[in-house]
Amino acid sequence: MTDAKKAPEAQGPKVKWNVEHLKSSYVNFANANSTKEEVVLNFGLNTSWDRASPEVEIELAHRIVMSPFAAKRLADLMGKLMTEYESRYGELK
Repeated sequence: MTDAKKAPEAQGPKVKWNVEHLKSSYVNFANANSTKEEVVLNFGLNTSWDRASPEVEIELAHRIVMSPFAAKRLADLMGKLMTEYESRYGELK
């Protein structure tokens, strides 16, 4: 079968991105934990630049709670994104 005669691939519905309430935040800290039913991601900002200080304060700004299935899709997406990033800019260590 030539390319022109291939059956069209099944496609899902067209996604329309509504950005009316979109907010952007810069974070330099993230942590995660989970239960059997959900995965929790916490994002925040470390403003403690004194490395000699025995205490670091993180201002948590966002908590994202998702199903393990959504977390798996996010992990796959992030893995692909980082592979592309490192192929363009070099390996992160």
